Amino acid sequence: MLNKYNLLNVLIGKNDIEKEFINLIREYPKVRNVLPILIAIRNNKLNDLEIISDIETLTSENKKILFEPHTILTPQNEKDLISFFRHSGLKTILMDKSVKNLVDYCFGIEVGMDTNGRKNRTGTLMENLIEVQIKKFCSGNGVEYITQATQISIKHKWGIGIESDKTSRRYDFAIFNKKTGKLFLVETNFYGGGGSKRKSTAGEYKGLYDFVSGQGVDLIWVTDGIGWNTAIRPLFETFEKNDFVFNLELIKKGILKDVIC
Repeated sequence: MLNKYNLLNVLIGKNDIEKEFINLIREYPKVRNVLPILIAIRNNKLNDLEIISDIETLTSENKKILFEPHTILTPQNEKDLISFFRHSGLKTILMDKSVKNLVDYCFGIEVGMDTNGRKNRTGTLMENLIEVQIKKFCSGNGVEYITQATQISIKHKWGIGIESDKTSRRYDFAIFNKKTGKLFLVETNFYGGGGSKRKSTAGEYKGLYDFVSGQGVDLIWVTDGIGWNTAIRPLFETFEKNDFVFNLELIKKGILKDVIC
């Protein structure tokens, strides 16, 4: 296992990294089965690993075979591996010269597999996915949005004053419909595994919904992931209370237009 990580060390800081990545896999196919651990996914979870093959349409497929060393490396598999490498954040990790050794890096991931570090990584990926959908929706419907929206940035962008429940509050997105004068705040997260955080998260969004709706503002919560399979009750309670609780499938089907326009 350590030898596989050491092989991947040659990619750190490389400029033409995608080409180097594929060349390495061609020469050493065994490195493929350690790629999931770099994004904090253990091998026993690969059957549940759905990879979004088209970020525009949010089409997903199970690509477990990509990480099996004996699978033939077809041109399509190479294309899928590069897509995984790019969109999972691995490319950024390996281009970041602050990462000196993948053995140490992966040990840190294993120790912190269920910590905030993992949640931050999946959270960022979820935000990126949702932003593609929001950007496409806004450009086609005369609607504006900003990312990492704060009380100050919303006031500066649209002249709308809102109260904040805490000074550090940043919403993943704020969307403003100029025709209706309606403001929507959007929060996103993704849970690929278990943990105690999900119940408190669901409760937090019930309280946040009450807080912003009291100001005439709508809160949209987009969440997904198999981690909710063992926390269905708190999620359902929030779904019953809040008007807008969506998953990726609903976003893909255009629910934002139904709500905002």
